[in-house]
Parts: sequence; structure tokens; C-alpha cells
Amino acid sequence: MWAQVINAILGIWLMASAAILGYSNIKIITDNEHIAGPVIASFAIISWWEATRVVRLYNVPLGLWLLLAPWVLGYDNTTATVNSMLVGALVTGLSFVKGKVEETYGGGWSAIWKSDSMHAREAKRQPRVDLDK
Repeated sequence: MWAQVINAILGIWLMASAAILGYSNIKIITDNEHIAGPVIASFAIISWWEATRVVRLYNVPLGLWLLLAPWVLGYDNTTATVNSMLVGALVTGLSFVKGKVEETYGGGWSAIWKSDSMHAREAKRQPRVDLDK
């Protein structure tokens, strides 16, 4: 989970970095960072819970976008370029850290094609309650 906490902080940093680093007057850079930052922070925070840990991988394309954005959008500010590439590399790398998963939650789409899913085992284990009696 520590990796996703850092990713959330990086997303928040991305939102504030233009004002802190002094390039807030360049609209295309700040717009890009104000869009990507909250999305990265949101995906990172959602993935803090074990059952939604896979959401961390949604940050991979965003991190890769931040690596490419200076060239695609034509950044003319070195500080913004370095910031975007550093944050992009960190977000991409940290998104692959799965973290510790202690519980199994069954379900998910894979439960549809598994013959012995967690739901089926639980249904067999618990006695059937007949409500008509």
C-alpha cells in the first residue's frame, strides 16, 4: 500500500507543482497536470483497499502519458518537462507494486468461469434455509 500512498501524493503534487515551481502561466502544461493529477490520486486512493488493489494498474497509462506529454504537447519549459517525466516514471513504476494482500474476496469476473469459486464453496458449506416453514 505504501506505493499507492506515494502515488496519491504524486498526484496531489502534480496539481500543485505548476504554482510551486513557477510555470503556472503556461496553460497547456497546467491543464494537463490539473487533469492527470487528480485522476492519479483517485486511482491510487481507490487501490488502497485490498479488494480494489487492481485499480493501481489504471495509473500505468497515466504515468506513461506524463512521460510523453512534454513532446506531444510541446512543453517549452525545462522545469515542467523534468517534473512531468519524474512524476510519470515514478507513477508508472510504483503502479506495478502490488502490496500485501491478506484476504481473499472471491467473486470478480473470474468467478463466472471457475467451477469451484469462493461463492460456490460458501453456498455448499452453509445449510439451506427454507423460508416456507
